[in-house]
Amino acid sequence: MINIKFIVLGNIKESYLRDAIAEYVKRLGAFAKVELCELKEARLPDNPSQSHIDAALEDEAQRICAAIPPRSHVVALAVEGKQMSSEDLAAHIENVSQSASTVCFIIGSSHGLADRVKNMANYKLSLSKMTFPHQLFRVMLLEQVYRAFNIIKGTKYHK
Repeated sequence: MINIKFIVLGNIKESYLRDAIAEYVKRLGAFAKVELCELKEARLPDNPSQSHIDAALEDEAQRICAAIPPRSHVVALAVEGKQMSSEDLAAHIENVSQSASTVCFIIGSSHGLADRVKNMANYKLSLSKMTFPHQLFRVMLLEQVYRAFNIIKGTKYHK
């Protein structure tokens, strides 16, 4: 059974989103060992300068990199990443599961991810060109990974 680890910045305040996240983590448990690793976002002043943002991203990058298991296939969620269909994501997960024990998805903070995290990732993924709230985006990613496993297993979830 493959390990799926989600490394995410920030926590979820809305109970309905926490419930949705918990539901997809539970559902994914039928297909993989799932871990959700929530890291604190770096603190920034109200009107941060670019140097404040860069320092915050570097602080977050250190903690993100420390949370990545060895020999993981790392997927960084990034605006400039490649968009793919649900079927393509399923094929990607199935393919990398042959050589990696863990597939690690990383969602950055509201300012994104440091370049060094994106550069060390095996793959950069974008779910859409649209902008979504980070809290909702987490639910969307979990659902797409759950859908991918259903595609791999040939269930009726994905029509």
